[in-house]
Amino acid sequence: MEKQLDPMKDDLPLMANTSHMLVKHYTLDLDVDFKSQIIEGIIVFFFETGSRYRKTSSTDEEGCQSQFDETCKIRASEPCHIPVTDLSACSSTMEYNDFAVCGKGEKDTSDKNGNHSNGEQASGIPSSKNCCDIENHGSTDFLLVLDCCDLSVLKVEEVDVAAVADIEKFARSAKLTDASEELGNLRNQIVHELVTLPADRWKEQLYYYTRCSQAPGCGELLFTTGTWSLEIRKLGICTPRDFPHAIRIWYKTKPEGRSVTWTTDQSGRPCVYTMGSPINNRALFPCQEPPVALSTWQATVRTAARFVVLMSGENSAEPVQLQEGILSWYYYVTMPMPASTFTIAIGCWEEVKQQPFTADVQTNSDFSLPFSQADLRWHEERCGHVEYPCRFQNPAARLQTVIPYRVFAPWCLMENCKELVLQLIPQCLSAAYTTLGTHPFSRLDVLIVPSNFSSLGMARPNKENTGEVSESGASVVKHGLKAEKIFLQVHYLKGYFLLRSLARAIGEASYLASLRKFVHKFHGQLVLSQDFLYMLLEDIPEQKESGLTVESIFQNWLDTSGMPKPLLEEGETWKECQLVQQVSGEVTKWIQTNQRIRKNSKKKRKQDEVIFQKLLPDQLVLLLESLLEEKTLCPRTLQCLEKTYKLREQDAEVRHRWCELIVKHKYVPGYGDVEKFLREDQAMGVYLYGELMVNEDAKQQELAYKCFAAAQEHMDVSSAKVVAEMLF
Repeated sequence: MEKQLDPMKDDLPLMANTSHMLVKHYTLDLDVDFKSQIIEGIIVFFFETGSRYRKTSSTDEEGCQSQFDETCKIRASEPCHIPVTDLSACSSTMEYNDFAVCGKGEKDTSDKNGNHSNGEQASGIPSSKNCCDIENHGSTDFLLVLDCCDLSVLKVEEVDVAAVADIEKFARSAKLTDASEELGNLRNQIVHELVTLPADRWKEQLYYYTRCSQAPGCGELLFTTGTWSLEIRKLGICTPRDFPHAIRIWYKTKPEGRSVTWTTDQSGRPCVYTMGSPINNRALFPCQEPPVALSTWQATVRTAARFVVLMSGENSAEPVQLQEGILSWYYYVTMPMPASTFTIAIGCWEEVKQQPFTADVQTNSDFSLPFSQADLRWHEERCGHVEYPCRFQNPAARLQTVIPYRVFAPWCLMENCKELVLQLIPQCLSAAYTTLGTHPFSRLDVLIVPSNFSSLGMARPNKENTGEVSESGASVVKHGLKAEKIFLQVHYLKGYFLLRSLARAIGEASYLASLRKFVHKFHGQLVLSQDFLYMLLEDIPEQKESGLTVESIFQNWLDTSGMPKPLLEEGETWKECQLVQQVSGEVTKWIQTNQRIRKNSKKKRKQDEVIFQKLLPDQLVLLLESLLEEKTLCPRTLQCLEKTYKLREQDAEVRHRWCELIVKHKYVPGYGDVEKFLREDQAMGVYLYGELMVNEDAKQQELAYKCFAAAQEHMDVSSAKVVAEMLF
């Protein structure tokens, strides 16, 4: 039986059997309905036989049962739901540069809840609970396992790619007979030739992916859905090599699905977006989650005309009107990447336009690293990734300092974005290019996300394993579903200090040169921590004499909890920094000011005015953290502190510390600031709830309950659970 994991506490299972079959391309055709909060559509998969079975003969079935015992297990099935699809309306006269996928004319035979009264009658195929069904068929059918959660799968079928006009050129190398079994081999041969086209034919490849995704079906496939997976089989097919390499799935998302969040933006308008869910995208579309499943994709998304669709595609999509009130958006990628990198955000976003006569971007010379002979040598070398249209091999792309970019935001934040974000992005892109070299991607979209965006980042397993990897390629991500995981920043803090420590050890110039080399060497590939560390140290053999090795770095920094020993040893040196010394002086002034205010609280004598220095945001964080260590700060001190630095107008990091001071010292005039922070900065504000409760102050607890009640509906499941455990 499929292991039942607690979705809030246990490890995240990666169920896809990527060693048997590996997805190379997804074609998605989706309709987004904000009223029902459902995304419905079709996804077509194009597969290659997995590495373990690529050379296995289709007639060699010896040991078949033992090879697939692991993925042939009894699962609890759900009814099959089959919409009737009319694909004849799709145009067959498309050019390579015209990839728009036509709308689908389908009728759903299910009831309003998406359920049929009888799954077997609705599908016309048995809804067997035993996917192997050895007794009835005399052999074990191969199971294709996909990662899937919180989806209603309606129908699965094989795609007849051989029916596409002009497709025969992809099958010229196939030696075929007129047997039906050979027809299946023909289809798989066509898919193989399509997914292995050279990079310079990427436009042609996308064109035929579109055409093949619109081809008619040639037989429904049996499927069952479990908590974490979708399992598909074809009767009589025993090996991955013979299994259909192009399949089409009809499905619907569920409003409670955890891969996307349906909410409102800062202007109160509806939106939906992928938010870095612990379960990644498996509740948005069936997929192969293991990172080894690097794939390309293309997607057509239709929704109401007032919405803007943004995706992590390589093109800047322009909407096409299909009918009155409905627009279609098309995106694609040609760089193979894990399915977890697929992102979508749909809302009433406004594009923040560049002001006319904007001055040219000025590159900060402090970041400048002159291109060396090594840079030229790297560009002459062959890239280490699978073949795709790589910008590192494009002379024009290698000289592009600032790639095209767009900025989108809710309308209420437009002016702020014009003043701040829009001017900052080209400077950041220029600095990134100067430091790291060629931009791996051709463009950038920046979106100001809704205030309930909860993910501060996703930490993945260390070293070479994601857990115990099985023969099929399935594995687990340890502690991947722990609700509080997305709020922990220890991985990033330790990572930052490790990199700073390495930069000091090998020298700033050598360190930055190594970063550039790393990007060039490993772009487009899966990398591990030790890949970076080995590369960093291989050019500096003298560091081994001082004891700096990859093994010592893992032992001191990554494999131990708490403060790393090297960081503790360097703890005193940072106090010598001028910026830190400046903060220390200001802390002393505030402590003395607080003492005078407390001492003279009953006297009306005018206080001697103290001149406080202007501080940078990072200095303000350090100042407030130092003041948090003080046992008592009186209300007048806190009032003066806020007024001096205009803390309510500072960034979230500063305001978070300000809210901590408010809670610690029960500064009632500041409770409005806490409420605003919990409403507008929900991810960072999670642990403020705990601080409000721990003081056992009635007013603070009332504030916590009030804020949670107002925000709970828009919080993601993990955030809401963590806060609820603090409050109740």
